[in-house]
Amino acid sequence: MLAIITDSTCDIPEKLVNRYRIIVVPHVIIWGEEQFRDRVDMTPKEFYERLEIEDEMPTTAQASVGDFLNAIEQAKGNGANKAIILTVSSAMSGAYHMAKKAAEKATIPVSVIDSKGPSMSLGWQVLAAARVHENGADTDDIIERVRNVRGNLVQFVGMETLEYLQYGGRIGDAVKWVGNILKAKPLVSINHNTGRVEPAGLARTHASLIKMLYKRFFGAIKEEKLLRIAILHGNDLDEAQKLAERIREEFNPKELLINITGPVLGINTGPGALALCGYAEG
Repeated sequence: MLAIITDSTCDIPEKLVNRYRIIVVPHVIIWGEEQFRDRVDMTPKEFYERLEIEDEMPTTAQASVGDFLNAIEQAKGNGANKAIILTVSSAMSGAYHMAKKAAEKATIPVSVIDSKGPSMSLGWQVLAAARVHENGADTDDIIERVRNVRGNLVQFVGMETLEYLQYGGRIGDAVKWVGNILKAKPLVSINHNTGRVEPAGLARTHASLIKMLYKRFFGAIKEEKLLRIAILHGNDLDEAQKLAERIREEFNPKELLINITGPVLGINTGPGALALCGYAEG
């Protein structure tokens, strides 16, 4: 029996986490003297509501080697004799390296995969792993399937301001914008080869940002058949549902998910952010 383990930046809807018995290792949100486990002690909705009224900005701490070891032990307790851990991009977090160290100390074989992305870029790879495992795939086949999904992934994120991305230190190659566009609404993409954030465009209004997000995402995904798409939002479910209605009408995707972006990533994207993440299944 093989266990699938990931970290809390995956943004997979809870019903699917439960459906595939995925073990999620929480990162930590630090707010002044308080500490909260991501999506355990603090829900995303609570996080965004507090973010908009607090003067003090939160920070985050990655899951530790011990946290990943505890997850491996949990998997063993559930009957697993091997595991695969998929983490957020190593270019954005040290979680991958923590998981690698945990794998070296584990008493069962553990493979660790750098997803080269955040949010549902990670989430889609985790779901792909869980689904082929359910169909009887072995470790090598699962790793190959994950690699194929990653090669087809497209993710764009539209934000109301660059402020949070700059504050969170996850600005990547979008650093070239800093200094003169904090009032603009940036669109960024994820490079799934480097795992870094890249600048994709700037908008003056919310409406033009959404238009750009939609056009750039579907222009990059190219294929229109067998689409698996996730809409992530920074506590703006109404806007996410509007996007979902349009996508269903125009593309009829095989799978369409909506979820709120978790706190650890929300620190970097801020309230009102919207993201499209998905791929055309080959």
